[in-house]
Amino acid sequence: MAEGWSKALMNEHVDAYSAGIETHGLNPHAVAVMAEAGIDISRHQSKNIADLSDIHFDVIYTVCDHANQSCPSFTAATKVVHTPFDDPPKLAEYSNDEESKLDCYRQVRDEIKQFVESIGAPTGLN
Repeated sequence: MAEGWSKALMNEHVDAYSAGIETHGLNPHAVAVMAEAGIDISRHQSKNIADLSDIHFDVIYTVCDHANQSCPSFTAATKVVHTPFDDPPKLAEYSNDEESKLDCYRQVRDEIKQFVESIGAPTGLN
């Protein structure tokens, strides 16, 4: 969801990538709630951070505690910022019905959108 929001809101300013410590596949609930917001992430792929090893990153945002604790080391030129969000599957784990599960994903979707909007466009770009 973070990659989807980043591409939708800041695509002309940043190259956004999403990767994790582990790959779990694309979550259909995440795809559904992002589609509700007008963002199609259905073609995104679950990637491991190792899949992006040839890319130089200026900033890496970790969005879950597991990634923050397990994130590999990067060069001193790469800034790592941890901004934790609840894990939607864990939030939805005890939901009784599909709509309640989707509400958990909607909550995190909206929090991520607010976060991406708060970052704003990077300064110093020509």
